[in-house]
Amino acid sequence: MVSDNMQKPSMRNPVHFLAFGFGSGLAPKAPGTFGTLAAIPVWYLAAQLPLWGYLAVTFAVIAVGPYLCGRTAKDLGVHDHGGIVWDEIAGFLVTMVLVPVSWYGCLAGFLFFRLFDIAKPWPIGWLDRRVEGGTGIMVDDLLAGVYAAICVQVVLYAAARWLI
Repeated sequence: MVSDNMQKPSMRNPVHFLAFGFGSGLAPKAPGTFGTLAAIPVWYLAAQLPLWGYLAVTFAVIAVGPYLCGRTAKDLGVHDHGGIVWDEIAGFLVTMVLVPVSWYGCLAGFLFFRLFDIAKPWPIGWLDRRVEGGTGIMVDDLLAGVYAAICVQVVLYAAARWLI
């Protein structure tokens, strides 16, 4: 849904800078994947906090998401610009709730989140097509994060049982 009069994002505008995942959404190919990669340091830092702190950071990222994504989409003149990746950051943080800080936990979370974000199984795709504005940009990635979180927890549980 690219408009002929679509504006370019300004990385000097803090709303655009955040919505574009600290600039990661400017990647010419696979901006969602690069946005998820940009979420890894955010997750790593937040994961150093106690659980309530991690959840507070995740809630804050989710809470500001509809504004950041909606405002940026409106500024750019397009419903859901591919470079808007704040939703990937929020979705990845949801995926990683209660995941131990480890390379294998991070990899599992990354792979499952990207799988669900790209494949958009029901009702993710349905919501993506029907919910408008900043909330619409966010909601599919948040649900992809929930699906991915369940899968990561099942894999980690099974791996722990297998290794014991």
